[in-house]
Amino acid sequence: MPLVALLAVTALAAGACTSVSGGQAVAGVTFEKPGPAGPVPAGLERFYGQQLGWGACDDYASSETDRKTFAASPELRCARLTVPLDYAKPDGKTITLGLLRRKASDAGQRIGSLFVNPGGPGASGVDAAASLASAVGGNELGRRFDLVGFDPRGIGASEPSVHCLTDAERDKQRADDIEDTSPAGTAKQVAQLRDYTAKCAQRSGADLLANIGTRDVAKDLDVMRSALGDKQLTYLGYSYGTFLGTTYAEAFPANVRALVLDGAVDPTQSPTDAEVAQSAGFQKAFDQFTAWCVQRQDCALGRDAGKAVQAYHDLVIPLIKNPVDTGDGRKLAYGDATIATIQALYTQQLWETLNSGLVQLKRGLGLTLMTMADLYDGRDTDGKYSNEQDAFTAIQCVDNPQSKDQAAQLDAERRATAAAPFLDNGEPLPAASSGDACSYWPVPNTSEPHLPKAAGLPPALVISTTNDPATPYQAGVNLAKALGGFLLTYQSTQHTAFLQGSDCVDQVGVDYLVSLKLPAADPRCSS
Repeated sequence: MPLVALLAVTALAAGACTSVSGGQAVAGVTFEKPGPAGPVPAGLERFYGQQLGWGACDDYASSETDRKTFAASPELRCARLTVPLDYAKPDGKTITLGLLRRKASDAGQRIGSLFVNPGGPGASGVDAAASLASAVGGNELGRRFDLVGFDPRGIGASEPSVHCLTDAERDKQRADDIEDTSPAGTAKQVAQLRDYTAKCAQRSGADLLANIGTRDVAKDLDVMRSALGDKQLTYLGYSYGTFLGTTYAEAFPANVRALVLDGAVDPTQSPTDAEVAQSAGFQKAFDQFTAWCVQRQDCALGRDAGKAVQAYHDLVIPLIKNPVDTGDGRKLAYGDATIATIQALYTQQLWETLNSGLVQLKRGLGLTLMTMADLYDGRDTDGKYSNEQDAFTAIQCVDNPQSKDQAAQLDAERRATAAAPFLDNGEPLPAASSGDACSYWPVPNTSEPHLPKAAGLPPALVISTTNDPATPYQAGVNLAKALGGFLLTYQSTQHTAFLQGSDCVDQVGVDYLVSLKLPAADPRCSS
């Protein structure tokens, strides 16, 4: 889940300027060429030392909300970075990545750039950096660093983009929710998955899909480090962004200055084991939500925590056969109701909204829950989708080996259901698993789970939250150990923590990023 969905955006103000490139004035654009900086791989000199033109961010927005934010915040400037589509063919096709920057407020004390990735995979780093601008504006990060967000290849403002389904097709897919585990239902799911992967290949291009993995994004990150004039990388990665940071550290350990990895993905876990661990994490968060809810007179699940899972099932399982009106011409199906619940479990700030949505569902209306499902799926109020979900699938499928083992897939489904009873739809396990989109993906994987090795890497700071539903706490313990870094434990129920309201977490993280100072022992903070 991307951090950007959980952050508030505050507008900033500044002025635009006119610059000259090649003797020709370009209104509102500033051209800069501070690179190449640091090591430059042979054959990639033109990418590492390229000139960037920084201008208004209007065309980089992934939604109408972002467009309004950028228009109101001229201090935020955007540019396009050119990289090879295939690093094995640097003289071949090129693609461009969208960048957004908020410059350090104290140029005389500037350390360099702080690169941010919000996770997903598939989330827009351009949007995330704009959302974080106000959070860093009042501390040493905003004073000493340029805050830089980037849309990884195929995502958001980067071109070309991964694209599998039209907006209408995405709406239809959600409405045609398939919970039937009979042979006929499984066959229908397989047909739907094959249709989806065929459209991904046709509309995105097999060459883009083959080169969209984290292996390649890490190489892009090194290009932008150099092109922006940083000899070493200072990086903040949330959720999946921790996996990107780990991948970069393996490929370029000597190029790392500092890494903050918040909401860790365990790089050694298989997709099925990660799914089971995540299911257990969401059940834990659901139980925390339940404990909070039953203290309220208006709790949609009643006042008995022991009966809350059944009360939840009584509300959502009927949606499998009888979706309810949302008031905007759509119907809330079971899948969207559960996605809305998962969205709300990422942060306690949405618990109130979840309870309100479930109370509304009792009355036969689904607007609140559909709105939260839309947030998760990247659907804007005008019915337009970001490509986040398509990119998520594409990246996951090339980052991991394709599973063809039916028995293993069924076992993973059984374990995931056992780990998260609130997500049990009451259907028996199918006789044969339909698999997922990656089971039918048109290109091979480019990496696979493994224990990272990054000899010479400076100490990283890993932040892990005790009741994180999406990236369970133990993953952070494992990652910190694998990288030889420090582990900051945050006692709370939410997904990720840095720059989200905890003075304790922020103090440790800011001190580390600015001065490379870490406590003598692994620190702990509580909400």
